[in-house]
Amino acid sequence: MLKIGHEVVRPGKTLSEAPITIPVPEELETVPGIPLNLRDVDWYAKEYPLETMNITERASRDWANTLRDGHVEMREIRKEHDKLNRPLIMAARRTGDQEPTVEPTGEDVTAQIKEKAIQLGFFEVGITAYDHRYTYQSKKDWVKFPHVICLAYEQDFEPTQTIPSVDAEIVHSSTYRTEGAAGLEVAKFVQSLGYRAQVHSPNDNTGPYIPMFVAAGLGSLGACGYLLTPHVGSRCRIMIITTDANVTHDEPVDYGIHAFCQVCQVCVNRCPGRALMRDKVWWRGIEKHKLYFKRCRPVMARYLGCGICMKVCPIQKYGMSTVMQHYAETGQILGKGTHDLEGYEIEGKGYFGPGELPVFEREFFNSMPTGDTEFWAFETLKAKATENGGAVSDEMLQQFKTELETGLAQDRDNLGMMEQADYI
Repeated sequence: MLKIGHEVVRPGKTLSEAPITIPVPEELETVPGIPLNLRDVDWYAKEYPLETMNITERASRDWANTLRDGHVEMREIRKEHDKLNRPLIMAARRTGDQEPTVEPTGEDVTAQIKEKAIQLGFFEVGITAYDHRYTYQSKKDWVKFPHVICLAYEQDFEPTQTIPSVDAEIVHSSTYRTEGAAGLEVAKFVQSLGYRAQVHSPNDNTGPYIPMFVAAGLGSLGACGYLLTPHVGSRCRIMIITTDANVTHDEPVDYGIHAFCQVCQVCVNRCPGRALMRDKVWWRGIEKHKLYFKRCRPVMARYLGCGICMKVCPIQKYGMSTVMQHYAETGQILGKGTHDLEGYEIEGKGYFGPGELPVFEREFFNSMPTGDTEFWAFETLKAKATENGGAVSDEMLQQFKTELETGLAQDRDNLGMMEQADYI
């Protein structure tokens, strides 16, 4: 039995469930939350502000959508999701201008908000300060209120374990919609307490939310890049609501995951595209496992959204309390090396058990465009000219002109993108 450094007690997933206790072995203790270099976080936020990949990687997004839409069922899932989700996004965008329905009493409403959110189906609720350093450049003027309510909604277990599959993509999309509708109800409740509430739709993100979830004590940043929550690991969808309500902020927690992921490495070992880094790096002032995007999206685009890093995570499969207790007792990662945890099937490629990975040719990855549409148009022109001995033909220039005009005319807003046939 390893020496326990501290224990973390978290409420149950519902109001009727008992709290859970998570033992954190002394050897896994690091710091509460995410290791940060605040000076670097500040500098990057000012000099290189974040922007949504729907804009910065528009070329690969459109390319991926074209591939996905070649799968009839995936296209129908996307079309249905767009139709049902658009009204939720539009409703969320209106919330920032809505006034409270009563006068506030001045009391602290933290407990009331959390109880209401759990009643509406959210299993993790935390409150912290909204961190503008993580706001996308295109959304800088949109966020209105200082506090953020962090909300996590569980994705159903059974279909998630079939990843990558059509069933998993269906539950992925439907969870976002269920969560989005529940978030609108939370906002109405906050307004009924006398305060304003602005819903940030889970499909219309203001920025990366995970840093604020970690700050609110709701989990840790895993090696896979997902938020690992105590109850269900990465098997959840997250959203936020900003508010001016009288609330108390939660604190970050050391769940031992920052060190645990270094020992576990299952998601790193099982990634079909070899897209996950084994070791952490410092990136924009945050110590984290960095994703190789150019090796991730090609697999996601061709194989039903992939998501294998979610499927094979023991925290997702068994829960943080169970996994950490097993580690404390044995020094071993629960399920590691077993088909129960690590096995998966890829459509058209077959089954892959522990130690087995699919093989892809180099062109599988190199064929993906990068950057926005205008950038890729220029890169394509340069490549063709190089092949032509440096000469640029009229035909090349005309193709470049057409692609450039297409890129410059593209809508940069999520709702505008949804009007396009290739949106996902």
